[in-house]
Amino acid sequence: MENTYKIGNQGAKRKGFFAMIDGVLGLEKLFQNGVPIQLFPKVVFITALVVFYIGLTHQNENKIRRVNKLEKQVEDLRADYTTLKADYMFDSKQSEVAKKVKKMGLKESTEPPFKIEYQKGEY
Repeated sequence: MENTYKIGNQGAKRKGFFAMIDGVLGLEKLFQNGVPIQLFPKVVFITALVVFYIGLTHQNENKIRRVNKLEKQVEDLRADYTTLKADYMFDSKQSEVAKKVKKMGLKESTEPPFKIEYQKGEY
């Protein structure tokens, strides 16, 4: 067997993806005589808008992260507050106070309080 050459589309070039996009947009005609200066302000403006948009997006994502972190902290503090309040309410009951002061040698009074009265000019 002999090696033979394929006869057909040897001279035709296949267009790539970017070459097709360039043909559709007509960019090769636009930049044929150099870079058109009249497009420069529009390109700079669009670039500035894109940078500004990216900056705002980044800033908003940071704020959302910070808000989520603060919400978790507030929830933790609320839980701590509820626990401490319940403990305080339990410890301030008369029976609990009586138990704690009994260790110091104090005892609960069994007599009701009375009012001391005096006459005007007595003191």
